[in-house]
Amino acid sequence: MLKQTITVRDLGPLEYDAAWKYQEELLQENVRIKTAARIRETAGEHTTGSDELPSRHFLLFVEHPPVYTLGKSGSKSNVLIGDEEMKQRQIQFFHTNRGGDITFHGPGQVVGYPILDLEKFYTDIGRYLRNIEEVIIKTLFQYGISAGRSAGETGVWIEPGIPGRERKICAIGVRCSRWITMHGFALNVSTDLSYFNHIIPCGIVGKQVTSLDKELGFKPDVNEVKERIMQNFEEVFEASLITGDI
Repeated sequence: MLKQTITVRDLGPLEYDAAWKYQEELLQENVRIKTAARIRETAGEHTTGSDELPSRHFLLFVEHPPVYTLGKSGSKSNVLIGDEEMKQRQIQFFHTNRGGDITFHGPGQVVGYPILDLEKFYTDIGRYLRNIEEVIIKTLFQYGISAGRSAGETGVWIEPGIPGRERKICAIGVRCSRWITMHGFALNVSTDLSYFNHIIPCGIVGKQVTSLDKELGFKPDVNEVKERIMQNFEEVFEASLITGDI
């Protein structure tokens, strides 16, 4: 299998709906490319293998203004404040088409949206989720933080096996269409964790949320965090990352 190239685009601060729309555009363009190739194949025309299809991979970085997002299988009962209070607190709300339940995005958080054609890697969503977790686990290890997985719960946790000490530092929720991914991960770097007090994060009762600066006792450089994520993404996905324009 060919080593894949992933284009990294840092979108900076961006409204959630604008980032969602951009992801959809990239996903649908890849779907159109793959559909056209399948039609040609059905018509008996010569086509390239899946490794050679001109579908493209992206890793988008973004920072959203305060927003709660609810996954397609989630329950709005896990939002503990009403619409009017959210409006007063200037928090947006979106019911999304990703997996998972309720989570928060906001300043001080590194949000990553991989748009990958998994047919060029492997057709296994479970493996994909575990690999996203592994990227974050390796990144946290570089800051001296031992993190891992919590059985039956997607995301990255600190001390997941110690009752009363479990705390989530990275939420993960994805969508996949024709093996093209979108949505992704949200790593709390210097996030205002008080926003999580108004939801039941990921629908999980009785467990804490934490951030990199809370665990370290200082605020790490966010660009350094992104660089380390990119390095670990290359290693885990056995790909080459390049920086590209929007």
